Amino acid sequence: MTDDFLKELASLPTFAHPTASPDGDRVALYYDETGRNELHVLDAETGDWATWSDGDVPRNARWWVRWAADGERVFYHKDEDGNEQNDVHAIDADGETEAVVEMAGQSVLNDVGADGETLLVGSAADGQMNLYVHDLPSGETRKITEYDRAVGEGLLSPDCDRVAYATNESDDYRNQDVYVSDVDGSDPRNLRIGAEGAEAHPVDWGPEGDRLLVADTTEDLSRAGVYDLRTDEVTWYGDGSYQEQPVQFLPDGSRFLATRTRDASDVALVYDTDTGSVRNLDLPEGVASYPDEGSAALDDDRVLVVHTTPTTRPELLLYDLSTDEYETLVEAEYGSIDPETFADAEFFTFASNGVADAPAEAVELEPSTELDIEALLYDSGERPSPLIVAPHGGPPVQDKRKFGLYTQFLVSRGYSVLRVNYRGSAGRGREFREELYDDWGGAEQADVARAVEHVLDTRDWIDDDTVAVFGGSYGGYSAYWQMVQYPSLYDAGVAWIGLTDLEDMYENTMPHFRTELMEKYLGTPEENPGLYEERSPVTHAENLAAPLLLLHGVNDRRVPVSQARIFRDALDDLGYEGGEDGDYEYVELGEEGHGSSDIQQKIRAFEILDDFLGRRLGDS
Repeated sequence: MTDDFLKELASLPTFAHPTASPDGDRVALYYDETGRNELHVLDAETGDWATWSDGDVPRNARWWVRWAADGERVFYHKDEDGNEQNDVHAIDADGETEAVVEMAGQSVLNDVGADGETLLVGSAADGQMNLYVHDLPSGETRKITEYDRAVGEGLLSPDCDRVAYATNESDDYRNQDVYVSDVDGSDPRNLRIGAEGAEAHPVDWGPEGDRLLVADTTEDLSRAGVYDLRTDEVTWYGDGSYQEQPVQFLPDGSRFLATRTRDASDVALVYDTDTGSVRNLDLPEGVASYPDEGSAALDDDRVLVVHTTPTTRPELLLYDLSTDEYETLVEAEYGSIDPETFADAEFFTFASNGVADAPAEAVELEPSTELDIEALLYDSGERPSPLIVAPHGGPPVQDKRKFGLYTQFLVSRGYSVLRVNYRGSAGRGREFREELYDDWGGAEQADVARAVEHVLDTRDWIDDDTVAVFGGSYGGYSAYWQMVQYPSLYDAGVAWIGLTDLEDMYENTMPHFRTELMEKYLGTPEENPGLYEERSPVTHAENLAAPLLLLHGVNDRRVPVSQARIFRDALDDLGYEGGEDGDYEYVELGEEGHGSSDIQQKIRAFEILDDFLGRRLGDS
């Protein structure tokens, strides 16, 4: 494939964060057909587009948008060059912008009040992520919660008199509870929806303000329920056979939207709250999901659905629940690229007991619970085919049977791609996810290595002399760890925005990542200093035996760039040589934080990745 293909693939227009307007007539969304992310508004009846922004919104479309209650403005998050230290801004149809909420640290717009005057914002301005109420007429912002652990999922009641949210006051780091308080934060009440150690969170208020749509993991698989605030009783939906996630009430309150996950795929559901009956939306096979921020419902019958498959890029559909018919609001564009060239995903499972072949100097692992691990394999068609294993980030994330830009880019370059939903991933229930607690860098990394071993053993068309690992964020941690714990498996590695020194990460990441990620999975460095040291890739840097590319954005506040610099410095101290002909290569990305959706920044990442793999694996 040519460099022109690389640029065209990265430049295909992509939409993000569609949300219905309060009157149900329009849809706001990010779209980058101009080559830059801009805010667009789509007329749901005519299909006409209007572009509201002109370079005012962020280049990176990571953060969502929300309509003002009167439909006259759209709120968005604005940071500085991807550093995620967001402030909340607003824009109107004339392109006029205003900074609405400005505070230190990261601020997140949780909800927009129906009264037209109230915003609910999560902010780390005072350290930990807590909730603030912003009064639009006066411009006053008041802190309403004061918890040691992060507060999230904040929702304003329809009358804006109360707030629902999730946090954890338990000694059990696994726990999360649903609370309801007055809008000023007074009289907080733990609804005690789930069992101790389970995770519950609010999803939506009923239209009358007397019910809450909630999610809970008490029965292992996530379930959807409706909590009646008048009786303090919960009605649970579904038979518990599937992982299900509620999304929102429909406007009449008699039904709610949800998704069901099975075998690395999602289907869109509608539940009747009175009868408990459920039906699937009549859509082609693939991954069908509702927008999970803002509103997916234009009215009682018309809802927004995003549909994609491994070989078809995401499209935005308008689905009519009364007729089971749909129209495409935003079609996927392919330019001159033939979608037939994209590789489909082969879904398979394999057994892993959390142990894989490793050299004597690696961390010794005891066998863990034997589990069936899910994986997706994308065949490039090359024979023999080089293989790239691409562990996902998170870690509580799941690779699904949907279109993956980086996957298809790598396939276009002749690499088959293996994606692994290791223990700790989402989509398989609480017990599967908790396998990673207190064992970060243990059995889940052996699952990744075992997946590679399994594919090499069962697919004779894979070239076992040309295998690489590539991942970002927690996937970047996995890439570092795979390279220093299973060095005989890999001929090259790419660690993008990855973790290398867990204690440094704990000290320098944002406060809510410290408590909701590091402490939940590892405890604190004071409690478990040995685990923090043992499971840090930099502790084992001397095991590196194949070329490694360290790639990191300088504005990353989730995983600070110090993580890459620490590993680079350790390699230098050990006598490794840097540079194109050396043992490792090091690239810092300016004007970029924790990854980016910006087209030019995607092209830059593609070019760096393509060049490194072409040089390093071409000689394997």
